Amino acid sequence: MTRRLPATLLTASATLLLLTASVPADAAAPAELISAIKSVDKKGKGNRAAGQAVAELSGSEPAVLLPLLAAFRNANPLATNYLRSAAETIVDRSIAAKKKLPRKKLEAFITDRKNDPQARRLAFEIVERVDATVVDRLIPGMLTDPNPVFRRQAVARLLDLANRLQKENQQDLARSLYKRTLQGATDDDQVKTIAKLLRKMGEKVDLPRHFGFLTNWHIVGPFDNTGSKGFNVVYPPEKQVDLKAKLKGKLGPATWKSYNTKHDFGIVDIAKQISPYKGAVMYCSTVFESKTPRSIQFRLGTPNAWKLWINGRLVFANEEYHRGMKLDQYSVPVTLRAGSNTILLKICQNEQDQSWAQRYQFQVRTCDVSGIAVLSADRSAALFPSKETRP
Repeated sequence: MTRRLPATLLTASATLLLLTASVPADAAAPAELISAIKSVDKKGKGNRAAGQAVAELSGSEPAVLLPLLAAFRNANPLATNYLRSAAETIVDRSIAAKKKLPRKKLEAFITDRKNDPQARRLAFEIVERVDATVVDRLIPGMLTDPNPVFRRQAVARLLDLANRLQKENQQDLARSLYKRTLQGATDDDQVKTIAKLLRKMGEKVDLPRHFGFLTNWHIVGPFDNTGSKGFNVVYPPEKQVDLKAKLKGKLGPATWKSYNTKHDFGIVDIAKQISPYKGAVMYCSTVFESKTPRSIQFRLGTPNAWKLWINGRLVFANEEYHRGMKLDQYSVPVTLRAGSNTILLKICQNEQDQSWAQRYQFQVRTCDVSGIAVLSADRSAALFPSKETRP
């Protein structure tokens, strides 16, 4: 339910012109106006009140920037856009009027990693407009920052420095810096560049571990997916993962077999490693050992239709074929329990015979929300109990 605003707001126009009008906000208004903005729901209910609140806030003094940025926490995307609009308008007006921005407080907000990542980035961009030295002062310390944009900048700067050291024949320093740089890199282009340089220097680089790819699996199949019907068919592994079971498959008896991928990017290529099945369903299972209950992300890439279960609970499904495949194509937030967590992946291939429709593969990695790997306490193999039933 949209919160009722003061009469002065209710009589205001919600046009874009009003968003840039000079409307002063009284001392008590900002908290109430920010609350009105955060009350807008993701479907747009409350848009008018939020637009009016932005108009009022846009005339505020620079000190309002801090509560605006703090309000990003738990705001939905639409509310975030309104908050950003108000903040940017305040900054534009303050700079035009030669008013001082609260730079020290903004920098403190930036360096506090508990703050919302988008808000921290906006605060950084605000400070950078009036003080270009903020890049040199803060970015080098953001190599493992939870904001991937900050992290990418930090990686790029350190990589440039390492390249200069290598050109100056300071190989040991360059090698050490490349290793350090790799710690913060999660974008595949940067990782590939750093890994290539380190390997040329004779260093071993474990990219599956760096990314958190799951490389050890038990796989069973194929099951029938003729006419793409198999996506919705509940085959035995969906009811119980029993590694000793002999199941009725599309081509006869099917048993679980273990597979390990050595691919740098954790790709399990069913078509090449097992068989180029068409009109098929394959089930792949492994475990993730977690020392404590925790929330992580499962990030998956595949050109095939798929379903994912964690501890017998379906967490995501996507019935789409041959869209392409890339790193972190899909991100699925998951809460793990302490101890063994059983992962079951259903991968479906249809019957298209075009050359571009022959890929039957997947990659899965585990990481935090910023993309930094979260590793299983035991990465040795898919060694879980022979039976895992649905809860």
